[in-house]
Amino acid sequence: MRLLLIEDNRQLAHWLSKTLTDEGFLVEHALDGEIAEASLRDARYDVVLLDLNLPGMSGKALLRRMRKNANDTPVLVLTATGDVGEKVICLSEGADDYVVKPFDDRELVARIKVLARRHAPARSNRIRCGTLLYDMDRRQFFIEDDALSLTPREHAVLEALILQAGRTVSKAVLAEAVTDKDAPPSGDAIEIYVSRLRKKIEKSTAAIITLRGLGYLLENEEPQA
Repeated sequence: MRLLLIEDNRQLAHWLSKTLTDEGFLVEHALDGEIAEASLRDARYDVVLLDLNLPGMSGKALLRRMRKNANDTPVLVLTATGDVGEKVICLSEGADDYVVKPFDDRELVARIKVLARRHAPARSNRIRCGTLLYDMDRRQFFIEDDALSLTPREHAVLEALILQAGRTVSKAVLAEAVTDKDAPPSGDAIEIYVSRLRKKIEKSTAAIITLRGLGYLLENEEPQA
């Protein structure tokens, strides 16, 4: 499940990203509304976590733009105020849920999952790209009935690719998906993970295509009848 976290507090964002990644989410972080708006134009997300007090464009302004542009991605507002009037305004602007800081991480995870299910009731928890299958509940990849053996970083890269199957995924997004305590992996490291993954999925009909200067694309190369 892919989340966009829009939060200008770096320390809080780091903690949230780690907490949610540990729960199996793929988390991307934007520091302000302008960066977030660009991310929302370029990618699809299952849930947006939106702080209201952002530098530049406010969280409420971004929410209004999203709904005006017919972006119906579920939005969970994160804010420091528990004022009922503020809550009513956010919900009337198009927010789907509202959590007041500080919050319990277990409650946040539960609310995210509820929002995702509510807005995608028919969505399968299994994603296919040709004969490559990703079981999101078990967080396991299969080729036919055979489970793939992947390192945590290989898993993170392949997960990011299959969640956007048929779309270009940049090296920066893949680096964001690969969590590290010290620093994100280099572009060369991403190339190594992709090379390893190509070998591991070569018995499937899925293939990782390199788009020079853009990133990578996972697609089904099975011949059409």
